[in-house]
Amino acid sequence: MSPITGLHHVTAIAGDAQRNLEFYTRVMGMRLVKRSVNQDRPDTYHLFYGDAVGHAGSDLTFFPWPHTPPGKRGIGLTNEVSFAVPAGSLDFWAARFAEHGVNTTERENRFGERVLPFSDPDDLALTLTETSDERDFTPWDASPVPAEHQVRGLHAVRMAQRELGPSERLLTEGMGFVLAAEEGSWKRYAIGAGGSGRVLDVQEVPEGQRGTWGIGAIHHVAWRVADDAAEKEMQERVRDHGADPTAVIDRFWFKSVYFKEPGGALFEIATDGPGFAIDENAESLGSRLILPPWLEPNRAGIENALPPLRER
Repeated sequence: MSPITGLHHVTAIAGDAQRNLEFYTRVMGMRLVKRSVNQDRPDTYHLFYGDAVGHAGSDLTFFPWPHTPPGKRGIGLTNEVSFAVPAGSLDFWAARFAEHGVNTTERENRFGERVLPFSDPDDLALTLTETSDERDFTPWDASPVPAEHQVRGLHAVRMAQRELGPSERLLTEGMGFVLAAEEGSWKRYAIGAGGSGRVLDVQEVPEGQRGTWGIGAIHHVAWRVADDAAEKEMQERVRDHGADPTAVIDRFWFKSVYFKEPGGALFEIATDGPGFAIDENAESLGSRLILPPWLEPNRAGIENALPPLRER
């Protein structure tokens, strides 16, 4: 059995930080649960959006890099992230997106699930997927979206590969995914019994163009493990199956190991804890700039380098 239990978070690249904040809190109704910085480039924000308490598996996070060129979807990248919403919610969301001028396309059925594709202001490819699966979820009372329609967390991610075989071997033999279903040119891989927050869709595109990081692109996908021991086990498992994982990196709210799967997409293994409440109480999550202890001595310089963010 794999120590991986599902999606932990997905991190994407944004342009303007203020526009990003307004879209995800005001339109999507998600809570800014952590306002921090990219620990490897502390002159830029790292913004985390999730449910009211930032459950592992709920967070879409962003590095706002406004001077970066637009990204390009293609092979070797994760290209789309899907949010889970309650069954019967797509009519509400379609009307809300129309009211706010959000770009959408026709609804789809994917693997028996009703899906509404849309994009954010930076053209990040997103979908809403209806699900009745049980999830760890705490509604955000201050959300402009009623609790019965709020985003429940991350549902699935999609990626494209020129050659599926090497990536499939790492996914199944190294990471513990199983091939759960096939639909057209897509294959769905699942952790455990699958379900919301535990699936990855992959399309083989032999003649596809390689994707590039940039604004509107997904930077990496993080997969959940329970604790340090499970993370070290996964580090060894992916190494044994040909990946080149980093050392364990302490991100303060969780610990991380990074590696590229054979097709080039960046993956992370992240622990569930200690969680976002380690340095803020539940009522104040996201309300101020939080730095990990090793960056705190540089707070003045870091704050001066960051654009102001306004929550209206």
